[in-house]
Amino acid sequence: MQQVTFPSGSVDYYFQSTGEELSAVLEGKPVIFVTDENVFRLHANFFDGKDTLVIPPGEGSKRMETITHLAGELLNRDANRDVTLVGVGGGVITDITGFLASVYMRGIRFGFVPTTLLAMTDAAVGGKNGVNLGLHKNIIGTIRQPEFILFDSSFLPTLPDSEWSNGFAEVIKYAVIFDAELYAELQQNDLKYYKDNSSACDAVVSKCVAWKNKTVIEDERERSVRKLLNFGHTVAHAIENLYELSHGVAVGIGMIVACRISEAIIGLEAKATIQLQDMLVRYGLPVHVQIDVSAVMELLKSDKKRKGDTIDYILLNRIGSAVIHPLQFAVVEKALNIYASNHPPGEH
Repeated sequence: MQQVTFPSGSVDYYFQSTGEELSAVLEGKPVIFVTDENVFRLHANFFDGKDTLVIPPGEGSKRMETITHLAGELLNRDANRDVTLVGVGGGVITDITGFLASVYMRGIRFGFVPTTLLAMTDAAVGGKNGVNLGLHKNIIGTIRQPEFILFDSSFLPTLPDSEWSNGFAEVIKYAVIFDAELYAELQQNDLKYYKDNSSACDAVVSKCVAWKNKTVIEDERERSVRKLLNFGHTVAHAIENLYELSHGVAVGIGMIVACRISEAIIGLEAKATIQLQDMLVRYGLPVHVQIDVSAVMELLKSDKKRKGDTIDYILLNRIGSAVIHPLQFAVVEKALNIYASNHPPGEH
């Protein structure tokens, strides 16, 4: 067990763990689990005998109606402030569980067992919890740390390739903004290598969690360096729900757009963008998506990071070095228009 202390509290991290260790962590505590129908079906043995709330899978569940429904279910179970909520699933489940626990009875204990690579490397870590409002991503939420996060890689083999790709978008993001050494490792390998090599996959998870924790310890409320973690996410959040893309695909597109802007604004070498595009494709992430620029811009202008006519954008100096740069919306729109013109209707 590794304990990490943030400004708002400490989190116990259990790496390369098992269900047996989870039982020991929760022993003697009243516990209610939260998961989705897919995880519940694929891992029925895990949930056997456990009090579990099960919701439909997917981004469509990340809304206030789900929180209201689950809060009602907790009341029906006479759940009080002694209860610990445990979210078992991907990023949607950890977001929902953390937010529900943050507001139910003004706050109860919670922990996570992430079951996807995306959740393990990013979504479950850092204390952000929330839901969407229409097409607006994570517009309602809290920053509150879980009591624990337990990483059990035995969940990963049930993931389809698309979910492995989804997770590697975030892995690539960490490498691009912080870790040139990890980036070089990713260049030498591919999705199959990490699927077949559990120790290498565990090491990647640990590296990503370490980078995120280091950043969040320094800036838990996202006033400064934590904004770097949004590399690729500004455009991603606008197009993810708009076009029903997976988070990883949207982040991949967002990283390419951010690199193109970086070339124009701070002199990123064009070959870095080309290398990144090649890497995204190697890890199963398409870089050609048709977008309606005006629709994307409309959502961008309601982004949480907006300041008047500018938005804090994460740009790239070089692989392993990112910077926060306020941009006029017109600059972003120009980059999106160039992207859209390079990927016209009919191209896949």
